[in-house]
Amino acid sequence: MANIKSSAKRDVKSKELRAKNRADKTELKTMVKKFDAAVADGNKDNAVNAYKVAVKTVDRAAAKGLLHKNNAAHKKSAMATKLNELA
Repeated sequence: MANIKSSAKRDVKSKELRAKNRADKTELKTMVKKFDAAVADGNKDNAVNAYKVAVKTVDRAAAKGLLHKNNAAHKKSAMATKLNELA
């Protein structure tokens, strides 16, 4: 354990941020999986709604620094391609 008070506080803060980042990444993965499931079902309306939610989640993750901007763009492009193939 840390001997310096500021170091101990920093340790607590880093644990809180780690938990928050893990929760945000889990949410991101869940939304992408929901989109993939909607595409697999073949229902265009559900897929469009899931796409909108997934893209918003990916953009939010990129803005927070959870994803690199190019990685976010790659994910969105792949989802758009899947959605367009569904038509």
